[in-house]
Amino acid sequence: MQDRTRPPRGGFRFSGPDLNPHPIAVFDSGLGGLTVLRALRGRLPHEDYFYFADTRFLPYGERPEVFLRERGVLIAEALARRGAKALVIACNTATAAAEAIRAASTLPIVALEPGVKPAAALSTHGIIGVLATTRTLQSERFQRLVGQHANNLRVLAQPCPGLAEAIETQGPESAEVAALLDLYVAPLAAAGADVVVLGCTHYPWEAAAIARRMPPGT
Repeated sequence: MQDRTRPPRGGFRFSGPDLNPHPIAVFDSGLGGLTVLRALRGRLPHEDYFYFADTRFLPYGERPEVFLRERGVLIAEALARRGAKALVIACNTATAAAEAIRAASTLPIVALEPGVKPAAALSTHGIIGVLATTRTLQSERFQRLVGQHANNLRVLAQPCPGLAEAIETQGPESAEVAALLDLYVAPLAAAGADVVVLGCTHYPWEAAAIARRMPPGT
């Protein structure tokens, strides 16, 4: 159990020196959520943002769901005390805890999930690949997504253990990351997937490298 009398540890980033007293809070296990923050700032440039990187417990991808629920509720409580007016769970894995966080928090909660629906609409071959953490792919939420939006397609769910952590700790252009991409992307290319879902917020850092490992036009 976590000590609920203390705020969670992690890194904080602000959108400017004069932070709005009621910013939108964004949290992830590390730097992956910065890809979400970038998109939010593009859509809502006049808002201020409070970013929490839970690097103490990076990565989330192999954590049990009970941990994600307890940790998510703790973080939501801490960010609400700091004046957040809404919370974005910028982590596909932590979205498994979204319902528990909503039940325990007074904040509006926005959660991410892999883009299976748009991928299914884009596919012409009927084969889509999903790169994600083991926990995301094992979740009931992901299975519902596939059943609702891609049950007539072949969905290649490729777990990528260690990839988010390697991007975070070794750097997006490191040899370790390259080796993991070789391992995880190859099955999608071999199977003929024409759309690839980046089901972890860390993976957009590797979008170009993933594209290079897939056939042109993917």
